[in-house]
Amino acid sequence: MTGQRYKYINGLNGHFEIALYVDTFGEVDEAYKKAMENGAASILPPVLEPWGQRTCYIADPEGNLIEIGSWNKPYEEKDLTEE
Repeated sequence: MTGQRYKYINGLNGHFEIALYVDTFGEVDEAYKKAMENGAASILPPVLEPWGQRTCYIADPEGNLIEIGSWNKPYEEKDLTEE
């Protein structure tokens, strides 16, 4: 989605990717900063994508990718869909 190809850090073989949602663009930046301060590896610093989502990617020590993103609106229970 971001137009980039990602590799696992330092040749480690990550097992999964997870996406986490926060309510505001500011929270994306704060979560990224906190993750960097606590030893995460930066994959993609926070960026506002053309489709309106602010997102960033980090990797945990095992190389798993973690996306933190926001549409800059609070989560509401009505946003859930049942299948």
